[in-house]
Amino acid sequence: MRVRKFVRRVGGRMEQNNEKRQPTTEEAKQAAPTEAQVWDALKECFDPEIPVNIVDLGLVYEVKIDDSIPGEANIYVRMTLTAPGCGMGPVIASDVKRRVQMVPEVRNVRVDLVFDPAWNPGMMSEAAKLQLNMF
Repeated sequence: MRVRKFVRRVGGRMEQNNEKRQPTTEEAKQAAPTEAQVWDALKECFDPEIPVNIVDLGLVYEVKIDDSIPGEANIYVRMTLTAPGCGMGPVIASDVKRRVQMVPEVRNVRVDLVFDPAWNPGMMSEAAKLQLNMF
């Protein structure tokens, strides 16, 4: 929510009045995080055991943005791990949440780890395969 500050003269002294106003629809659209911003934030997250970001590894299945409340976008990330027993799952999920929350106007982030469909190397981007020498 944006706050506009008004100053008025009352009885010879200055008085401040903080009035809250709802942003216009156009302001809200401009302020809402874009899907590209969220994906860029996700590209900063790495599996600690593999030197490739989780997007290029194909670990992120879905990103949803609920920006129905202006200035308070809620982000939902559905992702997997390279193996169901991966001990780094909570670390990766925590990093995803932290980095996505750094995107302006993001209020809440929910990360769901799923294993259906199961991850396989075919889900990696060409860049990831080249980086890992998997041609």
